[in-house]
Amino acid sequence: MKFETFVALRYLFALRKQSFISLISLFAVFGVAIGVGALIVVIGVMNGFSTDLRDKILGVNAHILVSSVRGGIKNYEGLAEKAKKVPGVVGVAPFLYSEVMLSSRSGVKGVVLRGVEPETAREVLSLNDDMVDGSLDDLDIPGEPPGIIVGAQMAKRLGLGVGSQVNLLSPAGRKTAAGYQPKVSVFRIAGIFRTGMFEYDSTLGYVSITDGRKLLGYSDGLVSGLEIRIEDPFAADSVSKALKHELGTFGLVIRHWKEMNANLFAALELEKTAMFIILAMIVLVGSFSIVNTLVMLVMQKTKDIAVLMSLGANESSIRKIFMLQGTFIGLVGTVLGYAIGVPVSLLLKKYQFIQLPKNVYPTDYLPVRLDMFDLTAIGVAAFLLCFLATIYPARRAAALNPSEALRYE
Repeated sequence: MKFETFVALRYLFALRKQSFISLISLFAVFGVAIGVGALIVVIGVMNGFSTDLRDKILGVNAHILVSSVRGGIKNYEGLAEKAKKVPGVVGVAPFLYSEVMLSSRSGVKGVVLRGVEPETAREVLSLNDDMVDGSLDDLDIPGEPPGIIVGAQMAKRLGLGVGSQVNLLSPAGRKTAAGYQPKVSVFRIAGIFRTGMFEYDSTLGYVSITDGRKLLGYSDGLVSGLEIRIEDPFAADSVSKALKHELGTFGLVIRHWKEMNANLFAALELEKTAMFIILAMIVLVGSFSIVNTLVMLVMQKTKDIAVLMSLGANESSIRKIFMLQGTFIGLVGTVLGYAIGVPVSLLLKKYQFIQLPKNVYPTDYLPVRLDMFDLTAIGVAAFLLCFLATIYPARRAAALNPSEALRYE
């Protein structure tokens, strides 16, 4: 063991004899521990919210959308086959998109209508997993009237259940002698889904592409675009470039989920950074306690420091002794913070004992996701703050003049 480390440890374990300095040291340790523990829990919750929100968005929407500037894509089968050949693509599904009015005996509601093919939609969307009543396959059941799947919030508001009949009013109407007459079709509720996001559960409706074309007046073979799911959502940039090269960019618009939700995820990342900085202030308060501990220790150990310097210890060794001592205090506080924060986060994740209002947040519990990079960043930041706190007291100790310190001894 090096000389500086040996002396630093001796001073550290001897603090119990100086009760006041020992109390300040405990405050420093617990200040750092509480700050690190709070950082781990809060950043874990922020990561959980961000991940959960992203998964819900990517469950309802595809990773990549291919649409046309002309308002629709004709004979999409060829484009779909080309898209499937691009590395990283795991599913391609055509879709229709329009806004219609849905009316029932209980009221009227605007609906974002999407036409899908049940067999291909499974490869791209999580709709079948989100069903709480009925099935995606029920859209293809032959007979009259055709089926529609609606969100749980919409069904609750309009008093709908599986088998209920509703009217869909399409903007694709026809001119008559009395003027423009919108097209109205009768649909039956084939299923109800719940994503946990109020915006989706209260506005989305799904029909089969065939029934959607009839309602909207689209010709056979025409779709609004293609929805594409990829193996790694974070590789959306590179896969989008490969799709542009494979499909060509003439008349096509290719967008991925990062572009379409850039503002939302940028705001979440900014909020996470702000919370990190705010909670790091707790660690900073703990590091100030380390400064107090070391300054008082330097004042109390003035004679010991002078003796060590008289025996040959140089300024660098004295500086290292007090920097090591403060670093040990910060290290103990950081480790204790991990011992508090990680178990609390895991308990929150497993037992979900903090409930949230379902209609306010996209989930009804606190989601927690511990990321190794964030855990490492928290530890490094806490340790660095504690280390910086040792510089001033250590320099004060190294600047002592042995002759002045021992003059009256």
